[in-house]
Amino acid sequence: MTSLIIHGHFYQPPRENPWTGEVEREPGAEPFHDWNERIHAECYAANAFARMIGLDGNVKIVNNYERISFNFGPTLLSWLERHHPVTYQKILEADAISSGRRGGHGNAIAQAYGHAILPLCNERDRLTQVIWGVADFRFRFGREPESLWLPETACNEATLALLIERGIRYVILAPDQAESFQPAGDDEWVSTATQPIDTGRAYRYLHPDRSGRAIAIFFYDGPTSRAIAFERVLSSSRLLVDLFKRAVAGKALETVATDGETYGHHFKFGDLCLAHAVEVEAPEAGFRLTNYGEFLDHHPAEAEVRINSGPTGDGSSWSCVHGIGRWMRDCGCHTGGDTGWNQHWRGPLRTALELLRDEAAIEFGRIGGRLFDDPWAARNAYINVLLGVVSPSSFLRAQARQPLTTDDETRAIALLEMQRNALLMFTSCGWFFSELSGLETGQVLKYAARVLELQDELNLPSSRARFLALLSAAKSNVTEKGTGADIFLRIVERQKEILA
Repeated sequence: MTSLIIHGHFYQPPRENPWTGEVEREPGAEPFHDWNERIHAECYAANAFARMIGLDGNVKIVNNYERISFNFGPTLLSWLERHHPVTYQKILEADAISSGRRGGHGNAIAQAYGHAILPLCNERDRLTQVIWGVADFRFRFGREPESLWLPETACNEATLALLIERGIRYVILAPDQAESFQPAGDDEWVSTATQPIDTGRAYRYLHPDRSGRAIAIFFYDGPTSRAIAFERVLSSSRLLVDLFKRAVAGKALETVATDGETYGHHFKFGDLCLAHAVEVEAPEAGFRLTNYGEFLDHHPAEAEVRINSGPTGDGSSWSCVHGIGRWMRDCGCHTGGDTGWNQHWRGPLRTALELLRDEAAIEFGRIGGRLFDDPWAARNAYINVLLGVVSPSSFLRAQARQPLTTDDETRAIALLEMQRNALLMFTSCGWFFSELSGLETGQVLKYAARVLELQDELNLPSSRARFLALLSAAKSNVTEKGTGADIFLRIVERQKEILA
């Protein structure tokens, strides 16, 4: 039987107000309070409790997560755990059930913690994003992850090298992210410009240090995935499975990857289409539903691959034909917006946030070096406090250079919170859409405001003036919105009103 792997990337950016910890009412999500609530109803819960009605009128409740490969963003899982524990438990249960069915390989994989574009992170932040993502997965699913979803599948050599060093077994990329491949037993490299990558197998990517360490890479079927995401294939489960049958063409594997929200939020009743496909029609068509870990056990990666570093050498992704330009410049990729709008604001936004990140890091290293044995190791371990694995007091005892006073303990936690907010400033959604004044960009600016506030609370040199000067170079497409600095100041003023 041909193996079929359907991967869903389930993710929403963190939406909590960094001062209150609550998600505010979000216009556009009506009749729901916010987008998390709306998408939960339309997708996350819908896929956990998909209602299949048989010809005899009987209803069968299907948990789609038991049949597909999936990842959930850590910040989304945290929200689900607090607000929709039943759905949350069905997700965890699906991984445990699939692990029993698939030789110990659960359907769930991890995700880099804050959905930052890893090739654009500095080395320290990239490491923390991976460590926190793995720790969050281990805490929730009770096992080590075999894979880690790269936000926007954004990838470069440094990112893959880090995953190898952290013991990640495989990763999922878009087919255009393969540059060339070398068939097993062959000395010649074949360019994907002349022969497209075969998505029906796994490939080996070797660590650049020539140590022989490697990671397996699966490249999903691009045309079929695009059809699912954008071409209304989910209007019929038979149409979906027929698409799989045409795509497989005698291969050992057919694999697709899309945003998980495709199944029910982007396409109404997409959850029901998926349930019928994975429960009935795909098996009847000769497909064996599996996941990547189980497939690798039976079909080890043998051919070698080199990845595409993008037109500017920064990296590549699944949602930007210009590599990773979407998160650093006006590359032409955007979602929504009016005719004539531009995204020149992306560069100044990133420059301003990087200044704030770097200056916060200098002070964290300087003061944290007096408080912690290793401040950066302490930051990496801080995820255990956020998850409630250890108490703040026991964490500080383990990480402190020497016994801390009460004031020192307060200062240490404030420094770590400054770092947490600095990491969340780079959530990819802040750059993804068309307009600087949008909801997602406003959220990353809230994290920036919290970093500046913590600088003041800690009596650190303030980055505010230089940050605002850089941010003022970012111009909204909506004239009355002004610059990034204007938008930022309105966000801060609004927050003061809420807290007053």
